[in-house]
Amino acid sequence: MSVAESTPGSRHGLELRDPGGGGGLLDVFRHRYLLKLLVRKEVKVRYQGTVLGMAWSYAKPLMRFFVYFVVIGQVLGLVRSIPNFAVHIVSGMVCVQLFNEVFQSTTNSVVRNKALVRKIFLPRELFPVASVFVSLVNIIPFLVVLLLASIATGWTPEWQTLPALVLGITLVAMFGMSLGLFFSGFNVYFRDFGKVVDVVTTLTPWSVPMIYAFDMIAEQLKGHSVLLELYLANPVAISGMLVQRAFWIPTVEGEPIKDPSVLELAPDLFWRGLILLAASVVILAVAQRVFKRLEGSFAEQL
Repeated sequence: MSVAESTPGSRHGLELRDPGGGGGLLDVFRHRYLLKLLVRKEVKVRYQGTVLGMAWSYAKPLMRFFVYFVVIGQVLGLVRSIPNFAVHIVSGMVCVQLFNEVFQSTTNSVVRNKALVRKIFLPRELFPVASVFVSLVNIIPFLVVLLLASIATGWTPEWQTLPALVLGITLVAMFGMSLGLFFSGFNVYFRDFGKVVDVVTTLTPWSVPMIYAFDMIAEQLKGHSVLLELYLANPVAISGMLVQRAFWIPTVEGEPIKDPSVLELAPDLFWRGLILLAASVVILAVAQRVFKRLEGSFAEQL
């Protein structure tokens, strides 16, 4: 029954609403208080019963960092060819970690909150959006570690620093949310979508110039401009290079480097970031429409 249809109860000022109706993501901003409560609940539940609390969110990334730094950096020798290799890795890992967490948490957000979906009517988009905010909160200490490591290795801010950081974080969060919102609706019906997310997030670190320099990819794909453009169409790769522009590049500029080409990042980096951000907004709009078509049966499926 649609919102406009009359019912016996409507004579007393009551209206029945279609479960799939509403303003979509716009409704999230009209329910800011509910969003705040959901974010608090997500943070509390995630670390409930643990002694170390939020520190567990960084156990896996830190372990990956040490594996990359020791195995790929020290054993394979990239630490000798990429200056300040540690900051180079961590700059890319910030974006990889944020994308993976946003993508995974938003995809599972509706299923994870099935008790609320069954019992009360509220904009279902609140759950993916709340997951994005929780992921952004969780990434803050990671950024603090990156900042301290950069300062310790000679970092001084430049005029590009803040725009590059803001664009990089916004791009990867928007892209992760757009994919996660799309997947979250289908994940209610087919849990296979959660498994697809696991595969994608496993491959993500290798799609970003993080444990290798961008010039290595550019050299390998020289003469294959289409493949290089496909590589650069990855918003996570561009966001990683934007964060590297903000933190890694200022620590190595002016240093004596045997091969200066190792400092190269994607050409027209800021423009690429803005174009991919606009594309992510378009994907988000499409994902919203798909989500609205699916959400009417969420309660029954859960």
